[in-house]
Amino acid sequence: MTQPLFHLAFPVGDIPQTKIFYVEGLGCTPGRETPRSLILNFYQHQLVAHVTLETHPQKGIYPRHFGLVFATESQWHELYQRAQAHQLAFYQEAKLRFPDSPLEHRTFFLVDPFGNLLEFKHYIDPEAIFGCQEYRQIGDETG
Repeated sequence: MTQPLFHLAFPVGDIPQTKIFYVEGLGCTPGRETPRSLILNFYQHQLVAHVTLETHPQKGIYPRHFGLVFATESQWHELYQRAQAHQLAFYQEAKLRFPDSPLEHRTFFLVDPFGNLLEFKHYIDPEAIFGCQEYRQIGDETG
């Protein structure tokens, strides 16, 4: 390991449904597992699903969601096709956000069985991932 890995713990309702969505659906590799938690390799980043008694779906994509920014459009499209093939639940279908600007990117949102929202995107110009500070747009006006 040469680069730091991102780690995120998130709530789920049960481990079997978590495995269906994240392992079978998204292609994550499962790691250590207990009846109440599961470590997932999410494109070389560590997700840890923890069973909670209550999961509360939010009423839009804000304030909380997580996901990946793909380096290539083909990687993004490959996951989009995988999600369709595994009949994962889309919260927002694929769309082009901020077209004809340096912030242009492709995006789609999935919702897991417990209401967690995941966004997957690819920026046409990699500078927009962390740069382009002269622009003020971040996300959608409504979520």
